[in-house]
Amino acid sequence: MNDLQDTNLKRTLKNRHIQLIALGGAIGTGLFLGTGSAIFVAGPAVLVGYLISGLMAFLIMRQLGEMDTEEPMAGSFSYFAYKYWGDFPGFLAGWNYWILYVMIGIAELTAVAVYTQYWLPNIPTWKTALFFFSLISVVNIAAVKTYGEMEFAFSIVKITAICAMILTGVYILFFDPNLVAGATIKNLWQAARVGEHAGNLAFSGFLPHGIIGVIMAMPVITFSFGGLELVGITAAETENPKKTIPKAVNQVVFRILVFYIGSLAVLLSLCHWSDLKITDSPFVMIFDHTGFKYAAWTLNFIILTAALSVYNSCIYSNSRMLYGLALQKNAPQIFTKTSKRGVPTASLLLSSTLTFLVVPLNYFIPNWVNVFQIIMSFVVACAIVNWWMITISHLKFKKQKKLEHFKTSFPSPFYPCSNYITLIFYFFILIAMALPQISMAKQVIAVPIWLLIVYFGYKITRKKVYIAI
Repeated sequence: MNDLQDTNLKRTLKNRHIQLIALGGAIGTGLFLGTGSAIFVAGPAVLVGYLISGLMAFLIMRQLGEMDTEEPMAGSFSYFAYKYWGDFPGFLAGWNYWILYVMIGIAELTAVAVYTQYWLPNIPTWKTALFFFSLISVVNIAAVKTYGEMEFAFSIVKITAICAMILTGVYILFFDPNLVAGATIKNLWQAARVGEHAGNLAFSGFLPHGIIGVIMAMPVITFSFGGLELVGITAAETENPKKTIPKAVNQVVFRILVFYIGSLAVLLSLCHWSDLKITDSPFVMIFDHTGFKYAAWTLNFIILTAALSVYNSCIYSNSRMLYGLALQKNAPQIFTKTSKRGVPTASLLLSSTLTFLVVPLNYFIPNWVNVFQIIMSFVVACAIVNWWMITISHLKFKKQKKLEHFKTSFPSPFYPCSNYITLIFYFFILIAMALPQISMAKQVIAVPIWLLIVYFGYKITRKKVYIAI
C-alpha cells in the first residue's frame, strides 16, 4: 500500500493551530446549551459523568495519537483501518466519518442562521445560511493555513468566554458571595434551600437520582467530546507531527476536562441544581445573577461563534477524509486532485455542495424539526461507529507493529486493556440510549441499519472500477 504514502497536502499547521482546532472541535454548542439536560437527570453527579467520559476520550485520543505520530497520513483512522484491518473497514471508517460531518455541517449551518436572526430578524434563514456557507467555503479553499487561522480565532472566543465564566464564578464564591443569593460550594451536596424543591430529600445530595441518573445523562455527556478526532485529521498537514501530535493529544483532553468540569462546578455552586431548568445555560445564569444586562447578546454571540467553528471544521475534515478515501481507491480518483496551495479542491467542493442542501432546506422548510431529528439520530449512530473503528484499528496496528518488532514513539497507555475498556464503555452507552427513560431507541436501531447500508454500498462499488477523471 505504498501508493497511500503519496500526498500533495502541505504541512503548514503549527502546534497552536492543532491545539485550538482540537479544543474548538469538542467545545461546541453542547457546552453552552446542552448541559442543562444532563444536570437535570444527574444533579451534581454530572461532574463524575464528565470525568469518566473525558477519560474515555483521552484513551481513544492516545490510541489515535500513537498511530498518527508514526504515520501522519491523509484520512487518519480511515487510513489505519484500511491498511491494518482491511478494505471494508477502511471504506466504513472513511465514509461513516464523512457522512457524519456532512450531517453535522447541515445542522450547524442551520443553527448559525437561526442565531443570526437574534440581530437580524427580518432576514430569512436561507439567506444567512447562504452567506456563511459562501464565507466558510472561500476560507477553506484558500489554503489550509487560512482555515487554521480562522479556527484559531473561533476557538479563542469560546475559550475566553469559558475562562471568563469560571473566573467570575470563583470570584463570587470566594470574594463576594453576597452578589448571588445562595451561592456556596455546599450547593454541590446539600438539599435545596430555596425554590419549590426546598427541603425535598429527592433533590438533595451529590447523587440525588442515584446511579441511574448518571447513566441517563451519559449519552448526552459522551457526545460532548465528539470532535476530538480532528487532531488525527490534521496530522497530514501538521508541521513536525512527531512532536506536535503527542503534545496536542496529551494537553487537549485535560484542558477540556478543566473547561467542562470547571464551568459546571462553578455553575452548580452559584445556584442549586434543582433551581435550574433543562434549557438553562451556565452563561446566562451567571451573567443574569451578576446583573450583566448584555447576557443574552453575549450568549448569542458565543453560540454563533461555536456553531461557525464546528461548521468550519466540518468542511475541513470532510474534504481531507474524502481525499484520503480516494487515495485508498475507496472513492473516485478525481478527489485526489489538489490545488497549488495543497488544498484537495474537488473533495472540498463535493463536501461543501452537500452541506449546501441546508440553503434550500431553510427556504422550503423553515421549520424542519422532524427532518432535523432524523439527521441527528444518524449522527449519534455514526459517532459510536467512529469511536469503535478507532480503537479496533489501533488493536490491529499494535499487533502488526509487534510482529515487525517496531517500537512506537508515543505508545498508548494500558494497551490492550484500554482498548477493551473503551469498546465496552461505548457499547454501554449504546445500551443506555435504549433505556425507556432516555427515549433514544431509534438511534440504537439506526446503528446496525447504517452498517448494512454502508456494506451494501461497499459491495456495489466493488463491482465497478473507479477511473481517474
